[in-house]
Amino acid sequence: MFETLTEKLNSAFKSLRGQGRLTEKNIADGLQEIRRALLEADVNYKVVKQFIADVEAAAVGQEVIKSVHPAQQVVKIVHDELVKIMGGANAPLKVSDMPPTIIMMVGLQGQGKTTTTGKLAVHLKKKGRKPLLVAADVYRPAAVKQLEVVAQQAGVEFFGLGTGVDPVDICVMAQGEAQMRGCDTILLDTAGRLHVDDQMMAEVRKIAQAVKPHEILFVANATTGQDAVNSAKQFKDNLPLTGVILTQMDGDARGGAAISLISVTGCPIKFVGTGEKLDALDAFHPERMAGQILGMGDIVSFVEKAQEVVDQEKAIKFQEKARKADWNLEDFLSQMQEVKKLGSIGDLMKKIPGMSQMMGGQEMDFDDGDMKHIEAIIHSMTTEERQRPKIIAAGRRRRIADGSGTTLAEVNRLLKDFDKSRKLMKDMMKRGGKGGKRGGPFGGGRGMPMMGMH
Repeated sequence: MFETLTEKLNSAFKSLRGQGRLTEKNIADGLQEIRRALLEADVNYKVVKQFIADVEAAAVGQEVIKSVHPAQQVVKIVHDELVKIMGGANAPLKVSDMPPTIIMMVGLQGQGKTTTTGKLAVHLKKKGRKPLLVAADVYRPAAVKQLEVVAQQAGVEFFGLGTGVDPVDICVMAQGEAQMRGCDTILLDTAGRLHVDDQMMAEVRKIAQAVKPHEILFVANATTGQDAVNSAKQFKDNLPLTGVILTQMDGDARGGAAISLISVTGCPIKFVGTGEKLDALDAFHPERMAGQILGMGDIVSFVEKAQEVVDQEKAIKFQEKARKADWNLEDFLSQMQEVKKLGSIGDLMKKIPGMSQMMGGQEMDFDDGDMKHIEAIIHSMTTEERQRPKIIAAGRRRRIADGSGTTLAEVNRLLKDFDKSRKLMKDMMKRGGKGGKRGGPFGGGRGMPMMGMH
């Protein structure tokens, strides 16, 4: 996400890197580039105008810190203003003291509302809550069945009365149903249309008046840019919206919707969808998002994701083996499968602070297909070969290459890199994890950060 905007902003900052100090002239030149980058990223022009004015006021009025380069100071100012314009801090969901908490999902058709309702249910379930998904869209063909399937996939309760019942009645009845089933959170999946119309607005207003939801969340597709912002504003004018969920943030290279939304609607972004799977929903943190936009990474989200999906017991056992340098290819395969749970290698690299600068602004080209090759090679080995790689002589290597659909050269490279990696890991452990070669604990080829398969 934000690839285009990140690239253009970094280009704008380059014009300041040759300056010895900040002046009104070079700040104005740099801001012209930043203004152009934001407009090309589909940020609302009024938001851009105010943003540039705020950055200029902060930059011109700020005393130059001798130990910090002028360009770095401007990056810091832009970062702080981005955080401010995107809401300043994370806006958590409201939770009722008297369960159930009622969350009403609204939005246009085709923006991912039903799937997002399932994602939110999974998120709440991880937090220890028991959600009930309610099918209040009785118009769209198969909408009720779709939500029921999503509920099954999410492993949560579902309630629906088919297509011949008033949506308001369904939502009212859902409250009693939630109490009977011991559900503490109700998620109402309401009907959408292809565009904002009076009939849809009248219905969602009736539902809101009948059940008095604690949250009314507008679901918008980030890739639609200003269309998403304008639709959110129309809903805000008709309903007491409490927040926004932006879907398909992973497909939004420009970032205009995320930057514009809060300023235009006055509603905080509460969550962002970052993939197709039901666990691909992240709480929105303005500071982390600003860091990603400026190519600074997002190590906090990286660590949180790791704590959530990585088997900590396996990680500790691997660390103990690595310290003694007695880990084998079975251990490596297990660790690689844990890393895969975190998502795409390319996306992970972008979350590590300073990685984009290390790459010199070039596109980080990590091929997740290389991991599949490594897995195939290791799976083609016998248990003894995985546990004792030294016994893999020429004849065995040819058999492994044929069995995995790879080449002898790839098998040789994997075994060579594995041996280097084990020695390097042992050396790093002896020094307390400090030092080591650039590229990470497993060497560092272009295609795979853990082993030089490319």
